[in-house]
Amino acid sequence: MGGDMGEPRGTHVPVLLERCIELLAPALELPGAVHVDFTLGLGGHAEAVLERFPDVVLVGLDRDTEALAHARHRLIRFGDRTRLVHAVYDELPRVLAELEIPAIHSGLFDLGVSSLQLDEADRGFAYAQDAPLDMRMDQSRGVTAEEIVNEYAPGELVRILRQYGEEKFAPRVVSSIVRERAKGRITSTARLAELVKDAIPAAARRTGGNPAKRTFQALRIEVNGELEVLERAVPAALDVLAPKGRLVVMSYQSLEDRIVKRALTARSRSTGPVDLPVELPGTGPSLRLLTRGSEPPSEAEVAENPRAASVKLRAVERIDEQEQSRKHNQAVGAVRERPRMSTTRGGRGRLRPGANEEEGEGRA
Repeated sequence: MGGDMGEPRGTHVPVLLERCIELLAPALELPGAVHVDFTLGLGGHAEAVLERFPDVVLVGLDRDTEALAHARHRLIRFGDRTRLVHAVYDELPRVLAELEIPAIHSGLFDLGVSSLQLDEADRGFAYAQDAPLDMRMDQSRGVTAEEIVNEYAPGELVRILRQYGEEKFAPRVVSSIVRERAKGRITSTARLAELVKDAIPAAARRTGGNPAKRTFQALRIEVNGELEVLERAVPAALDVLAPKGRLVVMSYQSLEDRIVKRALTARSRSTGPVDLPVELPGTGPSLRLLTRGSEPPSEAEVAENPRAASVKLRAVERIDEQEQSRKHNQAVGAVRERPRMSTTRGGRGRLRPGANEEEGEGRA
């Protein structure tokens, strides 16, 4: 894998590279920092991290063996600072256990389809190019899009298109697919894209880009189990994030971003009673949000890299529990030292419910 791979297939421009580095830098500068690139791809983000932070050790994960081979070649000059592993990103706990790494300090998810997968027609991801209906990110295993299109029950296909593609014309699209597969197996991306286009009303085809986009997205998500994997992967990453460690996640569609938002905000809120003057130990937030909501790309970024147009970036920092404990103890001390209000010689204390200003204590 370390031999001459030549130029990688596809054009790779790392999305929001400078913003990602800016957000991750405080964690990458921590002593003994370990950075995990959960979606290594062709290694653009990983290369920038290794170049700019010479003491960082990289753990790079990817389920795509072709992308992993190109990344290995690209990063070979960094020697033993890299640990590149063929794995899906929800397998992080197993990977870290095998590498004997107890915690990570920095992590990056760049979700969706990689440049390599999009730019090469033979992978079957692009609806604008003819190719076999595959769509597997890991071509060594798993069900293909062809199997789903030709073998799933119509009701299941409708569910997939509605749930993962948010396709409001899902029943019409599936009816078209079922009629076609009764004549013969659907095997090409071009034929499927044509069936989708013909099934969607003409008025709806005039807006929103290629009408096959939502169907192809839904099939890709189903083939690769993307949402189920993501639901496991983000909490797993947060569980091993060291104090002051940081995580950046870039999503490209609302279903992904919804999962990410839910996972991050759940740990950024207190779980203790809201009416207490201080936070109870163990009930405070474990994360600090570094972005206000999801952060979009700048116009300059989109002009340079059109594939960044739909990106939504979120970032968090793991709160230092020792520092949080010190603040808690200080807050408790302040509450204990707060002077009590006198209830004698003119002090009114807390008024009884329904009492008015004229009813001070001691009146007959």
